[in-house]
Amino acid sequence: MQERRVATVAHVPPSDCGEVSDNERALAGLAALGQPSRLEIFRLIMRHAPEGLHAKAISDTVNMPHNTLSSHLAILVRAGLVTGKRQGRFIIYRANIEGMRRLVSFLVMDCCQGAPELCRFSSDDGTPDAAKGRKRAQGA
Repeated sequence: MQERRVATVAHVPPSDCGEVSDNERALAGLAALGQPSRLEIFRLIMRHAPEGLHAKAISDTVNMPHNTLSSHLAILVRAGLVTGKRQGRFIIYRANIEGMRRLVSFLVMDCCQGAPELCRFSSDDGTPDAAKGRKRAQGA
């Protein structure tokens, strides 16, 4: 019998509810992104920020059945990384940039003894170092 792995993600209330700790919110975000399909979906939605994408476009791009995609999107929404808003017949999914910023900030806030700017997560002009490296690799 083949072993099946199941990732569980706890529901995290919206950030304006004071009852959830930063640790719990970070764990929910990391758990949501810790599954390969959800990470792919999230990165796709991030590439299309701020406009977002409707579910069919996401489904077609990642080659995933709608019901499976719906489950993954729901987990990303509950983790505060994606938002969904109805526009006519479609729901447009957008990256929750503030939710992602909160998660990354949580991860690096204790870096370099409380001085994350020393870790060079971004350059003096605010451009993330990883993005500059990608541009150099692409010959830009």
